[in-house]
Formats: sequence, structure tokens, C-alpha cells
Amino acid sequence: MASVLIIGGGFGGVVAAESLAQRLDPEHQITLVSRHCEFTFFPALVRLAFGRCAPEDIFYDLEKAMLGRRIEFVQAEILSLDPGSRAVVALREGREKRLPYDYLVFSLGRRLAIEHVPGLSLHSQHLLTVGDALRFRETIKTFERGHAVIGYCPESRLSVPVYETAFALDRALRERGRRDQTKITIISPDSSGGLLGGGAVVPALHTALEKHGIDFIPDFPVDFITAGNVFAKDSRRVAYDLLMLVPPFQGLYETQFSNITDRQGYVRVDEYMRSTQAERFYAVGDAVSFPGPKMAHMAALQGEVAAANIAAEIEGRRPEVRYDHQMTLVIDEGGEDSIFIHHKFWEESETIIRQGRFWGWAKQVHEKYWTRLRSLKPVG
Repeated sequence: MASVLIIGGGFGGVVAAESLAQRLDPEHQITLVSRHCEFTFFPALVRLAFGRCAPEDIFYDLEKAMLGRRIEFVQAEILSLDPGSRAVVALREGREKRLPYDYLVFSLGRRLAIEHVPGLSLHSQHLLTVGDALRFRETIKTFERGHAVIGYCPESRLSVPVYETAFALDRALRERGRRDQTKITIISPDSSGGLLGGGAVVPALHTALEKHGIDFIPDFPVDFITAGNVFAKDSRRVAYDLLMLVPPFQGLYETQFSNITDRQGYVRVDEYMRSTQAERFYAVGDAVSFPGPKMAHMAALQGEVAAANIAAEIEGRRPEVRYDHQMTLVIDEGGEDSIFIHHKFWEESETIIRQGRFWGWAKQVHEKYWTRLRSLKPVG
């Protein structure tokens, strides 16, 4: 019997656990450890902030979903890990517990390095947690005039919420008859707006922004923030009345002292999702050291790859399933200017770009399908 331990209950961890349950015989033990007993569908947080869905629409009972698939669920916080002895130390109900394993899937994600930008925690909001999305919802209810600045900091690794927030704010203000009293500006630390594909993507993006009267300031790496002003590293500044910035990302502290991460704390893995430094150690999702953005669909694909290769190892075969690092995203503008982008990181290929109302609709259908497919039921 083999014991597989998955730590982290996000997209990568859930998909890895479910895929292993389908691939392995019943005698093998699969355990999922998560800090929370609910799964949160993070791609819906912009819609939550603008009142287009309720909190109960994006929370799901993770424990019930896992138990229904013969996966043991443990609600606990990971304190430390030791790949050498193949064990994890977790805090459960106030007591430390050692969890041994034969194979590990590390899926704890990344942390928000808010402290890297002076003034960010004091003056800016973001939409990367349910609580922050709800706080932003309350803020925009009373925003009816002034300058809204929306953007992302260097190393944030996620730009889609920036554009969807700008489009949603534009729509909300028009519905309230306040759009002509406001200005919306997106600031980006690079010239592409955080959307790989370079020159091919930028024209489509700019066309959509111009149609909605949204300004775009490229090459503006945020350095620090004061009350009413955002400063770039070259001392340029932009005044604001409402500020929403995606913070920098960084790997988790849990791995930074175990010699398996890069300088930013992300786990180094190969194309099979195996750690390059530790045996029987896999990592998926935001935790891995791959270039480009950190996105849910990437985590899900990596979870499938890790599960396939762990199953192969348990069955005495060599891992053969390789992860193809690519980005597929949709910026849901809410209408005919929604943008679809597909980009491969490890191949010389042309970035695919499509634009139209269909893509925003398709994104929402995909979100509903993903949750229904796994039979996750709302908590309560």
C-alpha cells in the first residue's frame, strides 16, 4: 500500500486528489490536507465584488466532496515539511501532528508579498480573497466621482482581474449615471499589460479599453504608495481617489529552507511536475517555479499530470506524462469586446487571439461546468 499526501485544497490539489482516486486501486491511501474545509472558486471574485454572485455561490464543502471519492480529508495548517524523512508536520485542532507519506503533492500556492511595496497595505485594495472582494464591493458602492486607478505590481503574476475590474467598474458607473464624473486608469509595470503575446495582444486590448474610455499607462512599475498618489520606480506619480492593485506574489515560507525552491520561494520542478531536489515530491499550481502568470487552469492541468505520474511510480512504471506549459485566458469585458488569448511558453508558436461576446459567455459556462463536474455542493 502506498500513502499519497496532498497538501493544499486549491485547484491543483483537488484535481490531483480526484485524479489519483480514479487511477489508484482502493488499497492505496490518498489524503488531502487543507487549511480550510471549503473550496473557494477564486476566478469568480471579480463578479463577487460587483454583486454578480453571492459568497455562497463560490464556496463549496471540500470535506464532503473528498469523502465521496474515498479521499481522506484533514483540515489542518502545514507547519513544516521534511522531504528527507518524507513527513509533514501539521497543526490540527491546536495540536501538532506528524503526517508521513510515500508520495507528496505540494499545492499550497503562493503568498501575497504586500510588504514589498511600502504603503500598499494601508492605501490599496485588491480582490484576491473573498474578504477583500467584499470590502471592495462596499467601497465602490459609494464611489461616484474621481479617479479610479487599477493595476498590478511587479511580480504579481496575475493581470486578468485588473482588466475585468476596470470593465466592471465602467459598467457599474454607467448604470448609475456617474461615468462622466469619473476617470478609470490601468497601470502596468510592463508594456504588454501583463498579457503574454506581445504586440499581437496589445492592439486588441487597447481597442477594448478605448471603447470604454479606460486609460492605460504601461511601463509603470509601482514603487511605493502614499495617500492619494502611486509612485513608479522612476519617480513618476499617478493621483487616485480609488485604488486597486494586485500585490506581488512570492513562494511560501514553508519551502524556503528545504533547498527545493528558487530565490522567490517557488518549488523547482521538471516537466513531469516532480521536484528537481527531492524524491517522490511533486508540486503543482501557484507553488511551482514556472514563468508567466499563475492561473487556475494551469494548476488543474498540473494536478492531472502529477497524479498520472505518481500512479505510474506506484505501479512500478516510469513517469511519462509531461506538462505542456501554456496560458489560456479570457478577459470578460461583459460584451462583444471580451478577449480570448492562448499562448505556449515552451514552444515557438504564434499567440492565438480571439475577440467577441462569445468568449465572456464561454468563460462563465466553463466556471459553472467545473463546479458541477466535481459535484461540489454549497456549504450549509
